[in-house]
Amino acid sequence: MSFGDVSVPKFVAYTGAWTWKKFKSSKESGTELRFGEYNVPNGGENLLGALKFRNEELYSVGKPMKEVFWLPVDSAWFKIAEELKVELERCNDTFCLPTTPEVVCGLKGSSADMFLDNAEYRKFLFREFGVSTVDEESAAVVMTTTSPGVPVIVFRGISDLAGGEPTWSSTSLMNLASINALKVAVEFIATVGKQKSTTLAQSANN
Repeated sequence: MSFGDVSVPKFVAYTGAWTWKKFKSSKESGTELRFGEYNVPNGGENLLGALKFRNEELYSVGKPMKEVFWLPVDSAWFKIAEELKVELERCNDTFCLPTTPEVVCGLKGSSADMFLDNAEYRKFLFREFGVSTVDEESAAVVMTTTSPGVPVIVFRGISDLAGGEPTWSSTSLMNLASINALKVAVEFIATVGKQKSTTLAQSANN
């Protein structure tokens, strides 16, 4: 994924829930971030110990609580999003990208209550969880709507590379991410509206 692209993830996770483990504690099953591995210039031990990523508790109407890590978007809405044909913007008022951004469906996204601007942590999230986007809201929105059974889908525009920027600054491209995500969302809403109108018309004829 790069500047201006729009991701329509199939799954999102909240990666900001951790258990802070004591220094020299043994490794458990599940994903852990061990700070000593990032000592400079060589890895080793670090008094910060490690972080163990936790599941979230999902409460749904009429169902017992269950622990979840990955949260799926609505499958029917996702299928509609996969069929969208949207031409995204390549330029804003100050800058033009070398290539036209794309809509990419079916990846994984993550959320946490922090702005990520760290190349090594970015690589860690991709390596351990396979996530292609990080943000601060998506997982909360999906969990809140999943609980009462409300359909939900996510559109995320890529505004920066989370600490992995190449040669140009991302600050001049942030609004391009918003513009492109909005274009995809508007097209999705229009498509869903047309399908519902067709279904209602067919029901009336029957």
